[in-house]
Parts: sequence; structure tokens; C-alpha cells
Amino acid sequence: MTDEQQGTDPSDEADSDSDYSGGLAPLIVAAVIVVLTSVAVFAFVDTGDDEVAATATTAVGATETTAGSGDGGGGAGDPVAGEATFQATCSACHAPDATGIEGLGSALANSEFVQSMTDEELVAFITVGRDSGDPDNTTGVAMPPKGGNPSLTDEDLQNVVAWLRTLQ
Repeated sequence: MTDEQQGTDPSDEADSDSDYSGGLAPLIVAAVIVVLTSVAVFAFVDTGDDEVAATATTAVGATETTAGSGDGGGGAGDPVAGEATFQATCSACHAPDATGIEGLGSALANSEFVQSMTDEELVAFITVGRDSGDPDNTTGVAMPPKGGNPSLTDEDLQNVVAWLRTLQ
């Protein structure tokens, strides 16, 4: 007896198979994205690049504004946009309310470190990050440049600093 005589359609089986394989494609794409993102983030972690550290020291040392002034001499930065950037990039280690996560990222709310630096110094610091071997590193975990998000602009970082100032 043929499929037509039995009242079945041979394409029904093929359709059910294609539905299943179609479900795997998004998972494979997601896995590739996770791997590539991880590689991009960890490429910035603990590079041991002394030139990067020297650039950070130079950038921080070159600032002539008063530490803790809050406006960093320029007053640039949108705290609302800064909070959004912080939540998307920084909160994974520093917590959504910037109170820090033990073993990952230091508290930035009510922080002597943040209060002691000008806006420009903080932007320069975030730009280059901090190596895990830095003697001032209190967590033992490296902070990658720009928090691991190389697409952040100086304006984005100024906005983050403006938001951090509201938490002091």
C-alpha cells in the first residue's frame, strides 16, 4: 500500500526533522557569540604590558585639575547615560548599585578612590584598567581596559564618571 493509499503525506516526516534542526542553529550561533565575546574580553585581561601601564600613569599624572573636584575641570558627562553604560558594562563586577562584588570589583559608591581622583584621572584609569599584579589592586582580579568593552568612547567613560559622582 502506498502513502497516498494510507492517507499519509511523506513530506510530514521531513517537516518534523527540519523543525528540530532549525532549533539548533540559534544555539550554535549563540555559542559562537559567547566564545568570541569571551576571547575579546580576556584578550585585554592581564596583558602584562608595561607600556600600557606607563601610558596610564602618564595620563593620570598629566591631569592638572584638583582631585575630588567632581567636575574634573570640564564638567562634561551625562549621569543618566553613564548609569546605562555602567549597568551594561561595569555592573557585572562592581554590582548594579556600584557597591562592589567581593572577589571581582571594588565598591565605587562612597569610594575614597573615586573621591580622590579628578574626572580626567578616572577616565584615564578606566581607559587602561588595572593589572591583577598591580600593588594597588585590592581584589587580585584584573580590570580590563574600558571594563572589557573596547567600543566605549571617552564620552561614554565621562558619562560613567558623572554617574559615579552622584554616588559619592
